[in-house]
Amino acid sequence: MSNSILTTHNLAIGYKTSRKNVRCVASDISVSLQAGELVCLLGPNGVGKSTLLRSLAGMQPPIAGEVRLLGNDVYKLAPQELAKRLSLVLTEKVDVGMLSAYTLVSMGRHPYTDWWGNLTPEDEAIVHWAIKSVGAVHLVPRQVSELSDGERQKIMIARALAQSPIVMLLDEPTAFLDLPRRVEIMQLLRQLARETKQAIFLSTHDLDLALRLADKVWLLTTNGVLHVGAPEDLVLSGAFADTFKSEGVEFDATSGEFHLHTSHKGEINLIGGEGIAVVWTIRALKRAGFQVNQTQNSLLISVEVISNYKQVLWKITNSQTVYTYHSLYEMIKFLNYL
Repeated sequence: MSNSILTTHNLAIGYKTSRKNVRCVASDISVSLQAGELVCLLGPNGVGKSTLLRSLAGMQPPIAGEVRLLGNDVYKLAPQELAKRLSLVLTEKVDVGMLSAYTLVSMGRHPYTDWWGNLTPEDEAIVHWAIKSVGAVHLVPRQVSELSDGERQKIMIARALAQSPIVMLLDEPTAFLDLPRRVEIMQLLRQLARETKQAIFLSTHDLDLALRLADKVWLLTTNGVLHVGAPEDLVLSGAFADTFKSEGVEFDATSGEFHLHTSHKGEINLIGGEGIAVVWTIRALKRAGFQVNQTQNSLLISVEVISNYKQVLWKITNSQTVYTYHSLYEMIKFLNYL
């Protein structure tokens, strides 16, 4: 039994460059969004991620092919019917004047209300549920203009939830947020996909979070090819590293991290067991350009991490001369002068 909610068939997307000319950014896209899954759209800047998202939402007609929502062509659905099935959260901040957070969320019920926009008890219950689901009950009485970016984004997601959609599309929902808020929003969306059985689809530049949290990744390349699969599948196939390859930066498939190319300054023997101090000492040494060796050898320079409940010390031995430092900054500064 298929759980597909939104599907595309031979979709080609693009935009007009002039009255007669159309630029195609990707073609032959035949993919689907499944119930209860969080799907992240990744790709370098300018490859057409926003164009694809707008095409899925019925906002931008495709060059060819079709987009179907539960079997219906999204471009033939009446706006009110489409709004009952699909909600959209955009990056751009919309000026909502003096609206309260609660009022803005309640506007998500617009496709279901009468001419005057009156909310039924059922509508009110759904609005309260949406606000509670994103952890924003404390924001209800505040004006939207007073909210932080992270708080505002929660309210916008609650508004989209209040539409009772089966698909939620989000364009860069973590843009302009600090790291803790980005993690919070991504985890929230993953949880909502599980609990509501919606298909939640978002474009993002948060590559690390997408690799950690997405059920599936749509990876759009600069030559218009769309790779689809679990994050780990795209790493193992090499598609992820190839797509984001650039001068001075490379993706390490072993660690799942992006590394900067740094000049090699030599090898250092690291003495010390396990623990957080050792982990961050290795990171500091690698950042400075040193290759770290944790096996006993005859290297001229060794660093010993001495850690206890009171303090951490770094003891450097260089040609039988010993130096002791109380911070990684001072230790790295010393090694750079050797």
